[in-house]
Amino acid sequence: MGYLDPPAAVSRRFAQMPVSAASARRFVRASLDGVTSDLVDTAQLLVSELVTNAVLHARTEVEVAVSRHGGRVRVRVVDRRPSRGLVPQYCPPYAGTGQGLALVEQLASRYGVDADDEHKTVWFELWPDGPPPPSPGWETGVPPCASHRTVTLVDVPGALDSACRQHRHTVLRELTLAASAGDLLGVSPEDLTAANDINSVISACATAAVEEPLPESDLRSLFLPLPADAAPAVRALRRVLDLAEERAREERLLTLPALPRSRAFQDWLFDQIVGQLTGGHPTAWTVMPREPEVSSAEVVPWDAGQVRSSRIPTIAADDGNRIIAANGPAADLLGWGPDDLVGRRLTTLIPEHLRRRHTAAFTSMLLTGRTRIVGRSVPLPALRRDGGLVPVRLYIQTQETADGRTVFVAQLTPRATTPLEVPKTPGGHRQAAARVPYGGRAPAAPETGRRSSGAERGMSALNRLSLLADLGAELSNTLDLDEGLRCAGRLLTRRLADWCVVDLFTEHAQVDRVCVVHRDPRGLRPAAYEGRLPAVSEESRGPLARVLRGAGPLLLTDAPPPDRAESALDRNYLELFRGLGAGSAVVAPLRARRKIFGALTLTREPGGRPFTEEDLALVDDLVHSLALGVDNARLYQETRSIAERLQRSLLPVLPDVEGLQLAARYAASSTTAQVGGDWYDSFVLPRGGTAVIIGDVTGHNLDAAIAMSQLRSMLRGIAVDRQEPPAEVLRRLDLANHSLHREATATCVYGLIKGPAHGPWELKHSSAGHLPPLLTTREGETRYLDDGAGLLLGMDPDVPRPTAGHTLPAHSTLLLYTDGLIERRDESLDDAFDRLRRHAADLAHEPLDTFCDELLIGLGADSADDIAVLAVRPTPPS
Repeated sequence: MGYLDPPAAVSRRFAQMPVSAASARRFVRASLDGVTSDLVDTAQLLVSELVTNAVLHARTEVEVAVSRHGGRVRVRVVDRRPSRGLVPQYCPPYAGTGQGLALVEQLASRYGVDADDEHKTVWFELWPDGPPPPSPGWETGVPPCASHRTVTLVDVPGALDSACRQHRHTVLRELTLAASAGDLLGVSPEDLTAANDINSVISACATAAVEEPLPESDLRSLFLPLPADAAPAVRALRRVLDLAEERAREERLLTLPALPRSRAFQDWLFDQIVGQLTGGHPTAWTVMPREPEVSSAEVVPWDAGQVRSSRIPTIAADDGNRIIAANGPAADLLGWGPDDLVGRRLTTLIPEHLRRRHTAAFTSMLLTGRTRIVGRSVPLPALRRDGGLVPVRLYIQTQETADGRTVFVAQLTPRATTPLEVPKTPGGHRQAAARVPYGGRAPAAPETGRRSSGAERGMSALNRLSLLADLGAELSNTLDLDEGLRCAGRLLTRRLADWCVVDLFTEHAQVDRVCVVHRDPRGLRPAAYEGRLPAVSEESRGPLARVLRGAGPLLLTDAPPPDRAESALDRNYLELFRGLGAGSAVVAPLRARRKIFGALTLTREPGGRPFTEEDLALVDDLVHSLALGVDNARLYQETRSIAERLQRSLLPVLPDVEGLQLAARYAASSTTAQVGGDWYDSFVLPRGGTAVIIGDVTGHNLDAAIAMSQLRSMLRGIAVDRQEPPAEVLRRLDLANHSLHREATATCVYGLIKGPAHGPWELKHSSAGHLPPLLTTREGETRYLDDGAGLLLGMDPDVPRPTAGHTLPAHSTLLLYTDGLIERRDESLDDAFDRLRRHAADLAHEPLDTFCDELLIGLGADSADDIAVLAVRPTPPS
């Protein structure tokens, strides 16, 4: 027993009820009458935590014994469940649960646990003076059971696991306290008992397994020795947590619902446990197909360095809606300094007309655990510091910090540039890079020694040709340059080297480190080395600087000497060489069309076969193939950028018409690297009337953008010159289209709105094969204007075209749109029309800008096609 065990001890028994914690506090204070107040306060706090733990986890009658000797205090808490071992959680202070044993460790002079066949005693001692003897500590282990089976959890992300475990403990604690007050919240007492028991067992096993050092990637395999008959209890735990999620969404719990990523991880965890206990095989978390809002490209805990090193405009916010990190590209895009954004509300970057909707959506996400835009590419406007708007595609992912908090990481891609390409699973869902699932036997523990690459065993001529062919294929399989280089880097590190580094010149002659890849995805975090490099100055004499000027390939058998690191670039390369732990390296220029694009660095770690002169010829062939791939990708991106700038330059400034509000939006595809022929236009005719036009040229390339510009210009010219009914204007446009060298096939709606400022307003329109306009009244009634439909442009200009007429009620909204807004491959057109009607009806009372932006947010996320919308609202002057 302990060093302090006097005979003058008093004890009292307490029932297995939450009120026993308060009763025990009062008993301890009364028993320590005359002891210094600071010791009494500490003893009260600690006994409250230990009695609460016993009530929640042991669930037996509790005996509290208090003794004192010479100003020193000893308190014992005894329960009747010795098989339930202690499980220190080491939760962060904000977690709100799991703090009991941690508080004892921090505040008690000595502490420990004793057990026999019938009782378990947790005790602590408080020594006001002099150093106490050492503490025995807690005996943490797996509760013994008659038989057990080992459940293998492969690729468990530590941060996400910690967040889920905290949430489970918090929910079960709240349910148990509610049940003690007579409110079971729909949970059966038997399920709640089983859920508490098996959750404690799982936590005990996981806590013991986590004691091994973690790899840098935060992924690990856990081996849990669970009772062989635990599957029914795990199913009960799942039922209890599912019911708790429903109650949390109904706001009947203090605990908020889990976010989709945590729910998916927890479902995977329970599936793995039940499946393996009933004869199934392990499947890694990283290879599970998941919904977009669940996946994250990052398998390491979040840290601010990931944001700062990214070349994509990126901002991170916490669950309090405050910005906690921003990088330079994001700050430049929005007109801020990176440090100026940190600490501000996220609404700082949201236009005024969307702030109320954003706040409501963010609050709804926290209260319901359901997200609208997480994991999806959404077109919307961002607010610059000067008040201007920047059209961007927003892609948000959730990540967890090392201590279990959730961070929302947002990438903002300007819509005039190549959209963000996110890796996808074989099932089409975005997720992290995955490894093959384990099959019929448990995986071995991760290797600690170095694995040999194919190059270390020698590379035959056939293998060299195969590597060159595969490298070319990796670069040609994606139109996104960064992703193509990462695929190429993964190939090279599997077949030739331990590390692969690619540095590229930018269009302004600066150098970016765009790709750092290690052969083991669970190895060091390579993203920390990526980003903008120092300039290649006249003082730069190191290997990288020489190669960027055209020398090489260069063979490095050791790190560059420090005394030769004369410039910032040289010192950066020396730091990279040492940080990668390189024993030898080859540095080669990426050269094509007599131009240097950048440099490739391949390194091998000490202990394996170093690079030699014999490898230089192969690397020279590799960089030639790599340079051609970079050149082709950049030429394509440049062509696409020209087409997008042409397309965007043709989007007009909408006219200012008394009595009419007009708003329009254009968003390029989120999933392709091509441009389309979508356009809108509006202008006032000389004799009165406002023309409204929407159109879509067939195709997604530069030809489509050019054809669109020609049709748009001809249509405006014909409409202004002739001022004829819409059907006649479209007929003349089709005739002019046939006169082009390359006749375009296109759809188009041409409408003409007439009426005085106070109304009434009449719409006359004709459609050339285009989707029907949607009219939404102020009361939310919707109808499609199907009449006025005719043949699409480019088919037969002699076919008669109809004109339809409709009255536009005051404050109604006329919506013209292209098919990218509604059409989805897995959905019928009727369902798509119904979905648009519902969204438009819900937005009938919103300002017109909000109406358009919310339509793009709600319907345009992940659209595989370009989107153009034009909305008109008759609004009499007040």
